[in-house]
Amino acid sequence: MNYDRNNYSPNTQFSIFPPAVKHLIIVNLLVFVALMNPMLQQYLMVFGALWPVDSGNFAPWQLISYMFIHASFGHIFFNLFALWIFGQGIENFWGTKRFAIYYFLTGIGAALIHMWIGGTGAPTVGASGAVYGILLAFGMMFPDRYIMLLIPPIPIKAKYFVAIFGVIELMSGIMRTDSGIAHFAHLGGMVVGYILIRYWGLKGERRA
Repeated sequence: MNYDRNNYSPNTQFSIFPPAVKHLIIVNLLVFVALMNPMLQQYLMVFGALWPVDSGNFAPWQLISYMFIHASFGHIFFNLFALWIFGQGIENFWGTKRFAIYYFLTGIGAALIHMWIGGTGAPTVGASGAVYGILLAFGMMFPDRYIMLLIPPIPIKAKYFVAIFGVIELMSGIMRTDSGIAHFAHLGGMVVGYILIRYWGLKGERRA
C-alpha cells in the first residue's frame, strides 16, 4: 500500500501491515528480545519503564519508552495482536501520520492519567494504554462492524465490544482488582482517544 506521509489522507488500497503498525510491531519485538539479556533488561527497566515521579528514577522520556517494554510473552502477544487486528483498519482509514500521532498521544495520555489516579510504587510497562486508544478508535470509526468473540464464539458489534471493555476496566480500576494491571492507564488511553477524535472532527465509516 502506498501512503502520502506528508498529509493525513489514506489511499484507497488496503494493507494488512500498514507502515506505522508494522514498524511499531517490529520495534516492540526487538525490545522484547533485548529484554532477554539480563544486563539489557536491567538497563531498559531502570531507564525505559515508567517510574513514579517521586521514585527518583522518573524521566520525561519514559512517557514514551514505557510503551515499548513488556513484562512477559503473553503481555506483548496480546498487545501486538490487538494493535495489528484493530490498528490496520484505523491506519488504512486515517492515514499513517494521523494514526502515529494518535497512537503516541493516547499512550502518553494513558501514562499521565495512570500516574495521577492509579499509580503505585512499581514501574509501569506496556503498550496497553495506546492499544486501548486504538480499540476505542475502532469502535468509533467502525461501530457496526462485527467482531467475533472467542469465548463465547459469537459476533458482536464493535461499538458494544468497546463499551464492554470500557466498563470492565472502569469497574476493575475502582475495585482495585488485578493489582498488577494498570486499569486506569487503559481507561486513560480510551479517554484521550475520544477527546482526540472529537477534537479532530473525525467521522466513522458510513454504511448504506
